[in-house]
Amino acid sequence: MKRAAAKHLIERYFRQLTEGCGNGACTNELCASCLGFQPLDHNTAAIRALELYKINTKLCDLHPSAAFPDNNSAEDTQPALLGDRHGKMTDNLFPPREDFRDVHYLTEEKVYEILSICEGKKDYSPLIRVIGRIFSSADGLVRSFRKDKEQHPNTKEQRKTHQAKDEDKDEDDKERTTAMEQESEASASMEGATGSTENRLGPVEVSVDIEAVRRVYDRLLSNETMESAFLNALVYLTPNVELDLTYLDVYDTNPDYLNIFVIVMENSSLHSPEYLEMAMPLFCKCMSKLPLPALAKLTRLWSRYSVEHIRRMMETFQQLITYTVISNDYDSDSLVNDDEGVVAATKCLKLVFYANVLGGDLDTGHNEEEEEEPPSESSELTLQELLGEERRNKKGLRVDPLEKELGVRTLDCRRPLIPFEEFVNEPLNDVLEMDKDFTFFKVDSESKFSFQSCPFILNACTKSLGLYYDNRISMYSERRITALYSLVQGQQLNPYLRLKVRRDHIIDDALVRLEMISMENPADLRKQLFVEFEGEQGVDEGGVSKEFFQLVLEEMFNPDIGMFTYDESTKLFWFNPSSLENEAQFTLIGIVLGLAIYNNCILDVHFPMVVYRKLMGKKGTYLDLADSHPVQYQSLKELLDYEGDVEEDMMITFQISQTDLFGDPITYDLKENGDKIPVNVDNRKEFVSLYGDYILNKSVERQFKAFRRGFQMVTNESPLNCLFRPEEVELLICGSRNLDFHALEETTEYDGGYNKDCRIIKDFWETVHSFGEEDKRLFLQFTTGTDRAPVGGLGKLKMIIAKNGPDTDRLPTSHTCFNALLLPEYDTKEKLKERLLKAVTYAKGFGML
Repeated sequence: MKRAAAKHLIERYFRQLTEGCGNGACTNELCASCLGFQPLDHNTAAIRALELYKINTKLCDLHPSAAFPDNNSAEDTQPALLGDRHGKMTDNLFPPREDFRDVHYLTEEKVYEILSICEGKKDYSPLIRVIGRIFSSADGLVRSFRKDKEQHPNTKEQRKTHQAKDEDKDEDDKERTTAMEQESEASASMEGATGSTENRLGPVEVSVDIEAVRRVYDRLLSNETMESAFLNALVYLTPNVELDLTYLDVYDTNPDYLNIFVIVMENSSLHSPEYLEMAMPLFCKCMSKLPLPALAKLTRLWSRYSVEHIRRMMETFQQLITYTVISNDYDSDSLVNDDEGVVAATKCLKLVFYANVLGGDLDTGHNEEEEEEPPSESSELTLQELLGEERRNKKGLRVDPLEKELGVRTLDCRRPLIPFEEFVNEPLNDVLEMDKDFTFFKVDSESKFSFQSCPFILNACTKSLGLYYDNRISMYSERRITALYSLVQGQQLNPYLRLKVRRDHIIDDALVRLEMISMENPADLRKQLFVEFEGEQGVDEGGVSKEFFQLVLEEMFNPDIGMFTYDESTKLFWFNPSSLENEAQFTLIGIVLGLAIYNNCILDVHFPMVVYRKLMGKKGTYLDLADSHPVQYQSLKELLDYEGDVEEDMMITFQISQTDLFGDPITYDLKENGDKIPVNVDNRKEFVSLYGDYILNKSVERQFKAFRRGFQMVTNESPLNCLFRPEEVELLICGSRNLDFHALEETTEYDGGYNKDCRIIKDFWETVHSFGEEDKRLFLQFTTGTDRAPVGGLGKLKMIIAKNGPDTDRLPTSHTCFNALLLPEYDTKEKLKERLLKAVTYAKGFGML
């Protein structure tokens, strides 16, 4: 009733603006009967009528000459809108049957028919009214543009036949309407038993003719007068759709309700400012309220679209998020997480993201086997449960509901239709309060939205901050548990993971200590790491740990040890399948990589990307050989592309040979009796697949399982897997190889009397910028403990340059724990360069200053 009353009022405002009240002496400036009133076209009048309704402007009383009988409905009065501003009908206007009030849904042919009439009369107002009425009605849109052969003739002959049926058009429309209503009732009655339209159409198909919708939009949106009609209709449509989805469960009773969203999203003007401001926020809110099966179906449908259509939808939601973010001021009290428009648009962008994944190059198989460990029955688990820690840890291991419904993960996509980086929204990352968002993600995810549930929109730097919070909370948690144990069981208080090692026996000392910890209590690996070098005074505030990691890796990646092989062409390491080292050594490397992530340290590790994919749970395939074994990859690719006689020309079988650690040849059958199975044009794909599987998985299975086991000992309870892609994990572990020292100069702080305008500071930066690439890396190693930039680049590194006395012959020193450089005030630029180069070249070891 309220909706009908509102509609009636808006129509009265519209008539007042277009026809007037009929009183020639009217003084209302918002009435067409007023002498000074400027005539409005119907489109402008419709918008103005909405505005007057919103502010509840007083209406003129209808003059007797313009008043309509009380028993006439608003629809009966509508033809008068086609007359002049005083309601008088002219002779050359449309007859009553061409007002199209009996059109309750649209087909492509019906639109073209009305458009043709309007073009002939040079008056588009009838079509504008039809578009406004149908596109503002959920029921009208659901029934429009159906895949029905009678309503959608595909041949020219069929279309001509339909155009010739003008005399029977009204009767036909009534029959179609009745048939559609009967079909809807039958669908609703069958829904419980058969799944209704959902089952008839399948998991991807919809009943709307998408190509017809696109043709209609292309034709109509080329006419400027039509664009506002679509916009106004969408503004009116969305509140009703939101109510339907919130309270009526309309999708469950009628899966064709999804047609509304399919049709609206085909509008190529949704990214325009008018839509972004007036219509799209509420429309996104409606879409986000769709039930999970509907969201999954929409995603699968969009995954079949062309790259251009998916990109257009992605850009629409991205622009809405950006527009909203830059139009508002957010702070700790007014969070972007509480902005319903941004949240809804992000949820809609998630659908496009997964459509992008589904439409890309997928590999849903080749998954690494998970090692299931039986739950511990120790008292520690009980203690964690008492402290509420077990519940917190379990919340970190989550699966996205949409991801589960679709049966696909981001990791399964080797090459998406649109690069993942384009889904990152930098303005959103700039205003996101990550500490609050992390709290919502881990503790209050049911009542508060966390953008970490949509990690594709976050850059690696923002996600790494979330991971940092998670790691720190885990450290504090282990500290609490240890403190409680010391009180309850009288154990010695040891809240940190302490390693005391000798420089010349670093592998043996680290291996023994970490192996004991991993066997007795793996949870200790999630304590904060403190390293002490025997005989040295350095206190570990981060810098000593950095050097510990570096020395361990230098030792274990030494080719003389034989744990890894090194490819000179790619500068990458790979597991040595003939390694004589035991599994504990590889487990140690995995633990070291996990500890580096856990303790926010960057390592100088050179693995191919397939290692990080395998760590995340995907086995290597032939395609991964491109960066790990490029020579073999090229040979296999040539085999696949060879157009001659493979069997006669290549003369290879399913038996391959390699050399072991001592240079002796060893053979391996890719299939049983492989030496007797020649490779030919029919089985060469199988050969290539088995060869890649052997090189990347089977030949190094023992070594990699131990390596992955060590990595997961540290990271198995962190949100690493659900937040990061393999290339981002590499960035976390190795840092960025791109060193922008100008960005570092911009963010460096000064202490002890120095500032950026001091002579010595200007000389210092001129000197550093003049260094070669190797000297720059040495300087970074000397100052920060690593020669890599952190996630986000050197601009994210907070370096401090402090004054360390007047001119002297002493060398500069550094606190790698705090990224602090202690620089004496040298008299000349030449002396500064000489002292600095000597310091960074011969730096080794720690002392107390």
